[in-house]
Amino acid sequence: MADQNPFTPFSDWTKHWQQFFQTDFWGSIQPLLPSANKPSSGMNLYKKDNELLIVISLPGLEKIEDAEVYVSYKTLEVKATVNLNFKEFELVEEGIFQGRFEKTVPLPFPVKEDRIEATYHHGLLFIHLHRLIPEEPKKKIMIKKGE
Repeated sequence: MADQNPFTPFSDWTKHWQQFFQTDFWGSIQPLLPSANKPSSGMNLYKKDNELLIVISLPGLEKIEDAEVYVSYKTLEVKATVNLNFKEFELVEEGIFQGRFEKTVPLPFPVKEDRIEATYHHGLLFIHLHRLIPEEPKKKIMIKKGE
């Protein structure tokens, strides 16, 4: 018994381990993972002085009515439905997101709700926002004397 190598049972295990990592295991299970089926952000946010420009990639939007944009103080919300239907063809591999798209974007500053412009052009949704600047930048608070 003193002549036996205690690590002999592990030799089979190491062969399987090497075989496992020589194949494209992770690439084959990637489509099955939940995060792989979510749309990428597909969004850029640009800032200039008192303006914001948000550009969201939404290829395949059939009608402008399929997208909705909501703004509330410092939050932008975009909802859309993207349908890529090609009659008489069966989808074999999906690399372009389709289905229900919802994105909530925290904005770096509050924006004016009456100065919003959204346009859709060549698969991109452009949302132009302006900073909400209070009419009274500061308000004086009266201090009472405590008794």
